Amino acid sequence: MGISQYIKDIGRGKDGARSLDRSQAADLFGQVLDGSVTDLEVGAFCIAMRIKGETAHEMAGFLDATHARLNLVPDSTLTTVVLPSYNGARKLPVLTPLLALLLAKQGAAVVIHGTATETSRVTSASVLQALGMNVQTQVASVAEGQVAMIPTEVLCPGLKRLLDVRRVVGLRNPAHSLVKLMNPCAGSALVVGSYTHPEYAVSMGATFTLTGQHALLLRGTEGEPVADPRRIPQMDIFQSGTSRPLQAAQTGSLTQVPNLPGTDATATANYIQAVLDGELPVPAPIELQVEHILQAIRI
Repeated sequence: MGISQYIKDIGRGKDGARSLDRSQAADLFGQVLDGSVTDLEVGAFCIAMRIKGETAHEMAGFLDATHARLNLVPDSTLTTVVLPSYNGARKLPVLTPLLALLLAKQGAAVVIHGTATETSRVTSASVLQALGMNVQTQVASVAEGQVAMIPTEVLCPGLKRLLDVRRVVGLRNPAHSLVKLMNPCAGSALVVGSYTHPEYAVSMGATFTLTGQHALLLRGTEGEPVADPRRIPQMDIFQSGTSRPLQAAQTGSLTQVPNLPGTDATATANYIQAVLDGELPVPAPIELQVEHILQAIRI
């Protein structure tokens, strides 16, 4: 069938491009995920969308196509906490595994999904492996008090291929935003979405509202869905098409900064274990995020 008719609309440059409606976006993205279009068409789609930017309706359509093709985590009757982990550690340690394990310690079922999108960063998967936890090779139900790390390729091979296009063209594409919005669970879930720049807070919030997803949105640590351990970020909650502020951002100068490890996977794992064992305190922003998430999944 091809996607050339869509590329003609979205590929007319920043000022001339026309946006797709939700059903068109779903058709386009579904063909890309299915691998039924050429590499040239995929490259054209990625670059055109990078220039134009995605609307909330387009992203909702991309999500529709993705959710229809996911190998979903079976319903366990719990509200599963979903932590998309794709950015990894650059300057600060990746503490998404700490957030997940703290939540599990309180009885939550937690799914981390992700893949390495940059070779120079330390991933959540590598930290979890340093903690002695295995990465799953297939989807399975997640029980109360359990953390499951599921690679993107297990959830949807086509989505992993699209993420890897960045390694060829050097640019982000809609898949990099989509993975922070998607729900890989068949049952009830709370998606913890994160952004790096204020404009993404607006676009992600608009998509969560349009799709009616249950989500918590915050400015995460270097793009990870965990609060910056040094400063409390703003947090907003979304459910059934409405949103409300949950936590105001901390302002003013910091009076103290937690003693954090380097970005190395082993050093990060040792720090996380020390926090879990009570040898080191939980950073206040992460402790507060845990409380908000636990409250949200009990609504």
